[in-house]
Amino acid sequence: MLPECQLFGTLGCHLCEQAEEVLMPLVEYGLLVELIDIAERPDWVEDYALRIPVLRRVDTGSELDWPFEAEQVVSFLQGST
Repeated sequence: MLPECQLFGTLGCHLCEQAEEVLMPLVEYGLLVELIDIAERPDWVEDYALRIPVLRRVDTGSELDWPFEAEQVVSFLQGST
């Protein structure tokens, strides 16, 4: 079973849109990804503003910074980043 993830980004971020495109095939195979808008909380802006998009595993808190390809995401989800 695939771990639940969060994708930190914000509206109008073209890199975030690209990250969503990379993740979409994995979502079709059951990956759950919650889209998190960093603009909702000042601490998220502070932590992620210069790094978005960032994929975060809910179970471990591990993060994968952009740029990433599907193969890197699969390794990240398997815990072998």
